[in-house]
Amino acid sequence: MELKEKQKKILEEAIELFKEKGYLGSSVRDLANKLNIKAASLYAHIRSKEVLLEWICFGIAHEFFMELQLVKNTNVPPKEKLDLFINKHLSVVLKNPDVTHIYSNEWKHLEERSSEFVELRKKYQSEVENLIIEIYRAEKWELKSPDFTTKFILHTLNNSYFWFKKNPDSSLEIIDEIREKILYGLLGKK
Repeated sequence: MELKEKQKKILEEAIELFKEKGYLGSSVRDLANKLNIKAASLYAHIRSKEVLLEWICFGIAHEFFMELQLVKNTNVPPKEKLDLFINKHLSVVLKNPDVTHIYSNEWKHLEERSSEFVELRKKYQSEVENLIIEIYRAEKWELKSPDFTTKFILHTLNNSYFWFKKNPDSSLEIIDEIREKILYGLLGKK
């Protein structure tokens, strides 16, 4: 969905507000105060507070899917494909740490489109799991639990925003550390 300029500004302020107070702790009045407008004026640009959460969650999910498709369509050796996936996913997280935080922690407050979002997350997890299975098979690595391995990797990647925020000048080192832990920690060898 293409947002108008005013909607983009509202969304930027909503991201800050949700990051500071959480989705449930934030009100339309709080958002209006941040924008220095009357709360009633916001409704000329947004339908509800929930639509802002939808824009955040579905927007970053779309970015994750786009990067995953690039990885899947790349013709590189399997181990490099896993490395590329980690890099692509982390690039989205690094570019959007606050949005990733909201996506990871506040999505459960979606009401109208909750089931649609849950299905979207399941689809992404399934596609990542298939990619991991393909990589493990090609490399002849043992994969005892594809579901657990996928959830472990996604949880680690999605929550890496914490490390980036805590150490903003060390992003490359953090990416290397995460990549090493996932690639070699899971395999137990280099």
